[in-house]
Amino acid sequence: MRKILFNASSSAEIKKIAEEATGNYTLLYIKDTEVVWGYLAEERMRQVMDSTGAAMVYADRYVCKEGRIEQSPVIDYQPGSLRDDFDFGAVVMFRTSALKEAVSRMKANYRYAGFYDLRLKLSQKYEFVHINEYLYTEQERDLRLSGQKQFDYVDPRNRERQIEMEQACTEHLKEIGGYLPTDFKSVDFSAEAFAFEASVIIPVKNRVKTIADAIQSVLQQETTFPFNVIVVDNHSTDGTTELIESLAKDKRVIHVKPERNDLGIGGCWNIGIYHPMCGKFAIQLDSDDLYSDAHTLSKMVNAFYEQQCAMVVGTYRMTDFDLNTLPPGIIDHREWTPENGRNNALRINGLGAPRAFFTPVIRQIGFPNTSYGEDYAVGLAISRHYQIGRVYDVVYLCRRWSGNSDAALNPFQVNANNLYKDRIRTWELQARLTIED
Repeated sequence: MRKILFNASSSAEIKKIAEEATGNYTLLYIKDTEVVWGYLAEERMRQVMDSTGAAMVYADRYVCKEGRIEQSPVIDYQPGSLRDDFDFGAVVMFRTSALKEAVSRMKANYRYAGFYDLRLKLSQKYEFVHINEYLYTEQERDLRLSGQKQFDYVDPRNRERQIEMEQACTEHLKEIGGYLPTDFKSVDFSAEAFAFEASVIIPVKNRVKTIADAIQSVLQQETTFPFNVIVVDNHSTDGTTELIESLAKDKRVIHVKPERNDLGIGGCWNIGIYHPMCGKFAIQLDSDDLYSDAHTLSKMVNAFYEQQCAMVVGTYRMTDFDLNTLPPGIIDHREWTPENGRNNALRINGLGAPRAFFTPVIRQIGFPNTSYGEDYAVGLAISRHYQIGRVYDVVYLCRRWSGNSDAALNPFQVNANNLYKDRIRTWELQARLTIED
């Protein structure tokens, strides 16, 4: 078996490795980090590969952070594991024959997407096996919190890398039959009458520090159409309920207190969109965040009519609690193009904010009753049939602070979130594979 430390980004390097590999197994170090192997770990990887017939195996590991050893497991690979940042750990082992065969089908010469292209090609014909045993320890160099890492893929500095990743994913979808062309259902905005043109939906639980600012940013909107804000108060206990009640003196504020005790954020959204006072367009605002100015609602609603779409996604700016800009600054998701957005959506981990929905369409789909990934799930489902429009003006302020629910997740929570989104992508991919031409 040959052990190789290489540039995991380069197609040229991968092709060179495949050409020179001569043993039955090829072990690749895909991170530039120190690895300490556990007892008989390499032998265990070979044993599992032989037992399962897998083309690639990868394993759980420990990480060393500032001298502390912590468990850092990985998750199972599935058809929907299309995001390019899937964590295999620091090392993977290939069956050399499968490696050579997959490389023979690599058409492009990527600078950044080489390994991504390789594992997509492998996944088309072969099985990956996750060994849920802690086989090695790797030195962790990125000590940022989960809430800081999650926006790396939309950092403008990574734009060239993202373009390559999109190209590789699109090619993969075409090869497996999951690619969708620009053939969208039309939307009829006059088919159903609504008393309000727009409703802002705010699910909230125990956000007494932020909810008033959020609601006020809605009430300050300047529009030529009637709107309201539906605040779904999910059994708050910290004074949030009383604060909303005081703001509900303004008749545009509809304070909803569900009877159910089993609602996630998605469930709260369902309460909002099915409310009899919900407007023609349902527009998102998280209880931590703000609209950037008085014209957000107008811009989002106008985009529906101008772009003839069933969903609109805006642009936001990352800020701290005092509205100072935080890296990476403006998140515009320009990787979403009218031609390929619905396909690239299967690669990225989110569609942006604020999100707005044509109410009759979102009522047909509904949100999963979860508190993570619910917005992504409905966005994928909508994009399967309808165009999603974009607003590239900054219309939303995403405030990051210690109270954010995703500010500092441990590896097990990160894995649970990633596993769920991969599952959402798997289901969506399965649905797209059944669409007849």
